[in-house]
Amino acid sequence: MPKSLEFTILATHNFARASIMRLPHGQVNTPVYMPVGTKGAMKGVTYQEMEDLGCRLLLANTYHLAYKPGGDLLEKVGGLHNFVNWKHNILTDSGGFQMVSMSKLSEVTEEGVKFESPYDKTIMYLRPEDSIHTQNQIGADIIMALDDVVRTTTDGPRMQEANERTTRWLDRDIAAHKRKHDQNLFPIIQGGVDPKLREQSLNDLIKREANGYAIGGLAGGEDKVSFWKTVAQCTAKLPINKPRYLMGVGYPVDIVVCSCLGVDMFDCVFSTRTARFGTAFTDYGFLKLKNNQTANVFEPIQKGCQCQACKSYTQSYLHYLIAKEEVACHLISIHNLNYLIQLMLNLHQSIIDGNLIEFVNGFLKKWYQKEGKIPQWIIEALDYSKLPVQQI
Repeated sequence: MPKSLEFTILATHNFARASIMRLPHGQVNTPVYMPVGTKGAMKGVTYQEMEDLGCRLLLANTYHLAYKPGGDLLEKVGGLHNFVNWKHNILTDSGGFQMVSMSKLSEVTEEGVKFESPYDKTIMYLRPEDSIHTQNQIGADIIMALDDVVRTTTDGPRMQEANERTTRWLDRDIAAHKRKHDQNLFPIIQGGVDPKLREQSLNDLIKREANGYAIGGLAGGEDKVSFWKTVAQCTAKLPINKPRYLMGVGYPVDIVVCSCLGVDMFDCVFSTRTARFGTAFTDYGFLKLKNNQTANVFEPIQKGCQCQACKSYTQSYLHYLIAKEEVACHLISIHNLNYLIQLMLNLHQSIIDGNLIEFVNGFLKKWYQKEGKIPQWIIEALDYSKLPVQQI
C-alpha cells in the first residue's frame, strides 16, 4: 500500500526548502500557498479555474461542512472530492479556529466546544472525536487535529490551559482517526508568542509521531518581531523530514519571509477577501482598483501576468466594473490567487537553481519601492535565515 504522504526535499538554502509532497491525490511542490474554500467552494472561482491556475492543494473547513451539506451526505457520495468534482488534494481545518472567530457563539470545556449555529441557532457539539469523524467522512488528504484555540495576544492561565488541553485533545484525535492509510493527521503547535509555552507544545506534540506538523496561533494581532521569532523557534525544532504548515498566513511578504525560515505550507482567505473589495496583488504592492487613479490606466493589473484578468482586461475596465458588477470580484480573485501560486512556484524554483538570495531581494526591492525602505523586522528575520538583504 502506498504511503499517505511522502516528503522529498530537493534543495535547500539554509532553512528554506524546495520539496515535493506526494499525497493520495497527487504531487504538490512546496513551499505552497493553499487557497481557501471554507464551505467546500471558492468564493467567485470555480474548481476548473483553480485547476487551470495550477492549484494542487486547497483548504476547506470542517465546522462549516459539518453544518452544510453535512458529514453523512459527504460520506454517502464518497467524500468532498467527489461532491465537488475536484481531483487534486484537499486539507481540512478541524473547526478549532471558529473558537476565536465565533467566540461569542461558542463555549469551550475539557470535553469539547459547544457552538450556536449562525445559520439557525441550533447547537453543535464539537469534540475531538466529532471533528476527526467528520474529517474522515469528508475524506481530505490532510486533516487537522482539533486544538484549543485562543487569541494570539492572550496570556496568563488561559494560554497555559489551551496549550495543555491541545495536547490532551491530540491524543483523543489520534485515537479517533480511522483512516490513517489515506489521510494525514497534522498536530498543531500552540503557545502564542510565549517561547516557553511554544517549547512545551513542540516537545509534547513531536513525541506524537505524525506525517507533518502545523504552526498555529499566529497572525492574530501580534507584533511582527514576535511573529517571525515564533515561526523560527518552531521550524528550528520541528523534524526536518516532515512538512511544516503555518496556518492562516497569506500576505505575500509574510509567506516569502517564512519560506526562508523553513515553512512549507501556507493558507489564508486574504487573497480572495481583499479582491472582493477591489484590491489586487502586484509585484509593487497592493493596487486598489476602486481608486480613481486607475480609471484612465489602460494596462493590465500587472504586465506579463498570464491570468485571465490580465490577459483580457485593463485597470480602467476593472475600475469601472468594481462598482457595478460582481464579475470584477471574480476576475480580481483569479488574479490574486494566480499571483500567490506563481510566487510560490518561482520561490521553489529559485531554491533549486541556487538563486534564492537574488529572488528575495528582487521581490523586496519591488514590493517596497514606493515606501523606499524595507521594514526592520524583515531584515532581522532574513539575517537570521542567513539571507543578506540589500536595502533599497
